[in-house]
Amino acid sequence: MSTNITVVNKAKAWSAHGVTATGVVLALMAILALFDNQPRDCLLWLGAALLVDGLDGTFARRVQTSTMLPNFDGSTLDLVIDYLTYVFIPAIFIYRYIDLPEHTALVTVSLILVSSLFCFCNLNMKSSDNYFVGFPAAWNVVALYIWIIDPLPVVSLTLICVLAALTLTKLKFLHPFRVRKLMPLNIVVTFVWMISSMFLILQHPFYKSLVLGIWWLSSAYFVGICLWRSLLDWTHKLKA
Repeated sequence: MSTNITVVNKAKAWSAHGVTATGVVLALMAILALFDNQPRDCLLWLGAALLVDGLDGTFARRVQTSTMLPNFDGSTLDLVIDYLTYVFIPAIFIYRYIDLPEHTALVTVSLILVSSLFCFCNLNMKSSDNYFVGFPAAWNVVALYIWIIDPLPVVSLTLICVLAALTLTKLKFLHPFRVRKLMPLNIVVTFVWMISSMFLILQHPFYKSLVLGIWWLSSAYFVGICLWRSLLDWTHKLKA
């Protein structure tokens, strides 16, 4: 009986890794969309990869993958796929579709790729309460914002440089599926943001004001949570 339970549990653990592995297929579809000059499709595939990445960790912890499959590192699998979908493909998207000051595109994309390496190799990338410490190399989200907002080239360059620099800071960034405080609300706002983002991608460049308003409100929520958590650290240090 125990042997059967072990086999079933291992099968569940492999299925959790299989869910994570679908991210590389979604990455392939995003790259093919870039080859076909389809920025909307590329962002939608990256969005699907973002959703998978948000949910697979919960599934993996529930079926205890590290215990059932001790010789297979799911964290490494996740990081490899994340670098593709969070960094490398969005960097190519930015190079191809985002207006940057003349002669700066290659340097800007290189900055994205190199600064993200620090994030992915940083052993202290998460706080004790599961916030990201420093900008978590979410360039897929940055690419989406710049593509939708379409700011002046110098503004896009400045934003990218600032975020790359924030990788080295102690500023806290929310992980909506890991931070326990306000988790139900964080998850709801995350799904509202993702759905409104999907509609904005499909509507580009003629956005519905209601969808755009919901998108901005959900975005403001995330910014507020990150600033609030970072402020708690700063005030604690001042009191110490």
